[in-house]
Amino acid sequence: MVRTVFSFFLFGLGSFIVTFPAVLCFLLSFFGLKRPMKYLIYRIAQGWAWMIIAITGCPLTVSGREHIPRKGGFCLAGNHNSIFDIVLLLATLGRPVGFIAKKELAAVPILNIWIPLLGGLFIDRNNIRKAIGTINEGIGRIKSGGVMIVFPEGTRGKGRGLLPFKPGSLKLATKSGAPIVPVAITGSYDVFEKTGRVHSGPVSVNFAAPIATTDIPAEERANLTDQVYAIIDGVLRKAEGIASV
Repeated sequence: MVRTVFSFFLFGLGSFIVTFPAVLCFLLSFFGLKRPMKYLIYRIAQGWAWMIIAITGCPLTVSGREHIPRKGGFCLAGNHNSIFDIVLLLATLGRPVGFIAKKELAAVPILNIWIPLLGGLFIDRNNIRKAIGTINEGIGRIKSGGVMIVFPEGTRGKGRGLLPFKPGSLKLATKSGAPIVPVAITGSYDVFEKTGRVHSGPVSVNFAAPIATTDIPAEERANLTDQVYAIIDGVLRKAEGIASV
């Protein structure tokens, strides 16, 4: 319990400290420094993420980083078991990245600053018109060369395995014509949410080969969600098999 309290203290302190230089970088982006400041903000967030991983003491394994496009926009689609998933992706992706978060997070201190700083967007799922506008904004960011994370399950799995993907969950990719990079994350739920205490269990982030979405016939687009699901599910099953040996 002492370790958990101490970990959260360091988490809060670290988050508070890194926010100031990130906000400064954001302000400087209005003076013709948008691209370098965006990259610097991400590097600050990446350093923060590695700090959090170090605090938890979790051994991290990363595979498939060669599949991450170095240039151009793409959509990162992964399973979502825990809030720790974002930390792992920030640490390992190596490129500035944003994600679409539910509007309720806009009321959470620090998060309501960092999500926009990273290029994330808040979505109001109860207002269809606003939700469509948010999706279109995300599509525009991918078309302009950005990277956006989507969690097609629509909610955290919390140890229940890979949940069914929501219909239309990959629209950011299909509407922008950008490739989809599937990513499978294991062990994140066990870090804290499973027991409510910090646990130093192994975690892994596994990037799969990109899937092109341009020039896909309409009849095949219907199977795209199943294809991404099968890739992520296969990696997770393989990981579970190794863990059980």
